[in-house]
Amino acid sequence: MKYVLNVPDISCNHCKMRISKALEELGVKNYEVSVEEKKVIVETEDLDSVLKKLEEIDYPVESYQEV
Repeated sequence: MKYVLNVPDISCNHCKMRISKALEELGVKNYEVSVEEKKVIVETEDLDSVLKKLEEIDYPVESYQEV
């Protein structure tokens, strides 16, 4: 499934790189990180793992929606 995650703590390309690395460690292949919109678009069957991983690296998800 595809989700749009609102991550208000995204502020720079370093944030984008950290989030990208974390998603790749989870095996997520289809994702997009937008610094400007402070959003992550991700395709995953295990949203809970993604949410937990982002929290662990200090980028908690404020809200999300399935698209």
